[in-house]
Amino acid sequence: MYTFEDVVYMRKKKLYSKDMKNYKLNNQIKTSYRTLPGMITNILRESILSGELSGGVQLKQEELATKFNVSMSALREALKSLEAEGLVSFYPNRGAVVSELSADEAKEIFDIRLFLELGALELATPNLTDADLAEAHEILKKADEETQSEHWGELNWQFHETLYRPANRPKLLTLIQNMHNNVERYMRLYLSAMHYQTKSQEEHHALLNACTKGDIKGAQKLLRKHMADASVNLIEYLS
Repeated sequence: MYTFEDVVYMRKKKLYSKDMKNYKLNNQIKTSYRTLPGMITNILRESILSGELSGGVQLKQEELATKFNVSMSALREALKSLEAEGLVSFYPNRGAVVSELSADEAKEIFDIRLFLELGALELATPNLTDADLAEAHEILKKADEETQSEHWGELNWQFHETLYRPANRPKLLTLIQNMHNNVERYMRLYLSAMHYQTKSQEEHHALLNACTKGDIKGAQKLLRKHMADASVNLIEYLS
């Protein structure tokens, strides 16, 4: 069993090791150096999404501030950011606690994601460039070759983000990413334990093919089925 100090050390090592082939690396370091709370947010977020900090774990603020060697205000700002993402909840007499997700909550999140992502796809598809499509194809290629299940969730997000980004709706993209983060830690376990990754990749390739053709309705139909299947199977897994 790892202590929280071990987790923090491993997270920092993963973020800053020059030899670590982490697909989040560039994005995380760019954000981390912007502000100290941003760095703490990234480390704690990844610890939650990876399952190293599981649902229900109390995040003791004084202990965390000491571990990170930061002020309480910087730590609280990081925890508030995670609360806004739905990954941390605050309770009287308990403070900050890693959020837990029920089957009902998972269904609601997928319902919200479906509405948001269908709209983003409709707005983005006409604006997809050859460069966007090539980037999405390269991400799928990496995912096809990736054997480490802890990277599948991030590659999944990168693929969908690449398709939605040309919608030029940054606030919409942020909402979608927050919903994605709320289920990613469970999807990581689910993709690995239920061997869903192969089917998910087949659906991703079909979606990319529809987007390449500019077939908005076809792409939306594929996305709807892709997310509905994932929702049903994840809810069964959580139950």
